[in-house]
Amino acid sequence: MHPGYGFLSENAAFSQALEDHGITFIGPSAEHIRIMGDKITAKETAKELGIPVVPGSDGGVPDYETAQTVAEQIGYPVIIKATAGGGGRGMKVAKNAEELEIAFRTARSEAKAAFGNDEVYIEKYLQKPRHIEIQVFGDGKGKAVHLGERDCSLQRRHQKVFEEAPGPAITPKMRSEIGEICANAVAKINYIGAGTIEFLYEDGKFYFIEMNTRLQVEHPVTEAIFGVDLVREQIRVAAGLPMSFSQQDLEINGHAIEVRINAEKLPNFAPCPGKVRVFHAPGGLGVRMDSALYGGYSIPPYYDSLIGKLIVHGRDRPEALARLKRALGELIIDGIDTSVPLFHMLLAEPDIQNGDYNIHWLEKWLAAQFAE
Repeated sequence: MHPGYGFLSENAAFSQALEDHGITFIGPSAEHIRIMGDKITAKETAKELGIPVVPGSDGGVPDYETAQTVAEQIGYPVIIKATAGGGGRGMKVAKNAEELEIAFRTARSEAKAAFGNDEVYIEKYLQKPRHIEIQVFGDGKGKAVHLGERDCSLQRRHQKVFEEAPGPAITPKMRSEIGEICANAVAKINYIGAGTIEFLYEDGKFYFIEMNTRLQVEHPVTEAIFGVDLVREQIRVAAGLPMSFSQQDLEINGHAIEVRINAEKLPNFAPCPGKVRVFHAPGGLGVRMDSALYGGYSIPPYYDSLIGKLIVHGRDRPEALARLKRALGELIIDGIDTSVPLFHMLLAEPDIQNGDYNIHWLEKWLAAQFAE
């Protein structure tokens, strides 16, 4: 059973239930999902496996007094994060000692409400980092490879909107070094299938954030530049077959970009459910549209607002950007509002054209664009 990349893909209980009933889960073991699903355990495991981590608390922080001690040790600014967190919930920044108490208590309160678990931990808050993730793949028998990185720094409320591979700021030497560390780490624990090790990257250094024990929404950009089908590979190793490629076989070809098309209305990004009157997907060389939309489809109000992913591939980054601009111009989704106008605006920005952005860039830009 393939769980896709939704909630069931990282649900250890679901994976275990399938295993108990003799059904093969196309993904990692329940144990690995469990270990990496808890952010504190994941960080401890990453450290043991030789993956660089952000300076921070050793495990959960039980009270405000401990939080003060940890913050003073690692230095401000700091970020408080929910152990069981995700999607930016239970996450607060304290720039100085005066802000720590309210940030700590608010993060715990949000974590309890969202996840039923108020445990939090504290890390050094990096000023202008990029969000870089390394794609890894293991055969479950002690062999693993990495498939380079994706830069997912353009985010709004900790949700990715624009992803590209390879990363504009990552050199081949950096890619090889961090990729080898990650591949060796997952090989040591006999990890099976696709996984993503996420980092904050600043001033030439990588700092582990978390590991996603599943296929990522943005996996198509990796498939494009390496010419591999990650889902096919997941099925192969789940069936007990060897991986169809080795590290030596993996060479980057060109550049790929994905934009997430959401049913949202600018400038407030309010959800926009409703009936799609006309849907026309762009096409042509190097263009891929992943969507279940069709004319007459009604988008329900109950789920995530993601309705499509537009992926382009070119010989280099400028060609990929040009192809993306053309494809966005061809895309028609009539009847509802979408985030497509956002990408037209972004492609006109020099920082985007030059690849000069970080995880705070988009929110600052949005605040300036829609200040009135």
